[in-house]
Amino acid sequence: MRSTLPLVAAVLLASLAPAAAQSSGTEGRSEMEKARDALPADAAKVLFGAAAAPAPLEARSIGAYARGCLAGAVALPVDGNAWQVMRLSRNRNWGHPALIAFLERFAAKGRAVGWPGLLVGDMSQPRGGPMLTGHASHQLGLDADIWFSPMPDRTLSSQERETISAVSMVNMAARELDRTRWTETRAKLMREAARDPEVARIFVNPPIKKALCDWATGDRHWLAKVRPWYGHNYHFHIRLACPHGETACKDQPAPPDGDGCGADLAWWLGPEPWKPSPPEKPSPPLTLADLPSACREVLVAR
Repeated sequence: MRSTLPLVAAVLLASLAPAAAQSSGTEGRSEMEKARDALPADAAKVLFGAAAAPAPLEARSIGAYARGCLAGAVALPVDGNAWQVMRLSRNRNWGHPALIAFLERFAAKGRAVGWPGLLVGDMSQPRGGPMLTGHASHQLGLDADIWFSPMPDRTLSSQERETISAVSMVNMAARELDRTRWTETRAKLMREAARDPEVARIFVNPPIKKALCDWATGDRHWLAKVRPWYGHNYHFHIRLACPHGETACKDQPAPPDGDGCGADLAWWLGPEPWKPSPPEKPSPPLTLADLPSACREVLVAR
């Protein structure tokens, strides 16, 4: 089976629209172009990264968050009443209709707690699947990165959306919360996300989880969904559960019982997770054969 993959990859690539250019003007090749050139032609990252439009199929998430694809994706409009999409050149503002609906109502809830509006980072590619750069997950159209920076009171230009940097909430050298930037409104915003029944996980940098643990009063059940993880100091990563009835979609196990503010968080705040790992030979990139068989249909649908 694997011996035929290079030929299959060539055929699939020929049937897809080319990826949108990432470079600015004539100033060399983009990060994504360089990543694509360094990969074998049958890498799933290359195949799904080349799809510029969604698969015209019934909407469904197929596989696991880090090994799957997305049929019938919908684009989040780049401008909404309470959100703006960032990094438009990446073409990653696609999601399952359930994610689009969630972001629309979450943006409104954010306004209700005093947040000016969402700056939305990466969601998924038009057909989901592995990405050329960045995330290992975001493959099912059920993940979205929300910047900790508030939306300004004007419409950002395309250039600004490419060049403005998000603001970190963590002093990464000390691995401590930056209290000059963190605000209660950010905590309220994250609580609104975690309280939504469709949300399965929210990933944040460990000091941000600690800040939420210290701040929350009353019902703390929502804290269980907020999980400490590497990175996530400039944004928080929202992950929805598999949509009801979609049997091809594989949910994660439920978070452990409790609020997650005990021993697990203490481990993340200690030195152990941050010790340098011994060098390892990188794993080969996923190929189409490594994904659910239905992802082949998603990739070639026209």
